[in-house]
Amino acid sequence: MEPFSLEDALQQLDEIVRRLESGELSLEAAVALFEQGQALVQQCEKDLDAKELRIQQILENGAVAALD
Repeated sequence: MEPFSLEDALQQLDEIVRRLESGELSLEAAVALFEQGQALVQQCEKDLDAKELRIQQILENGAVAALD
């Protein structure tokens, strides 16, 4: 499994929104795409929460460390 990239996920979400807004999908395809988008949003939120926690730890400890 390749590492999660927030930038790639946001790009995928943009594409999902564009396809959903096109109105050219069947209902079933639109629902499946919506579910995929929801999974990406959850993954983005998890990634952002982890980065926020890491930043808080850095600030609290006064240490400089690389973000994952």
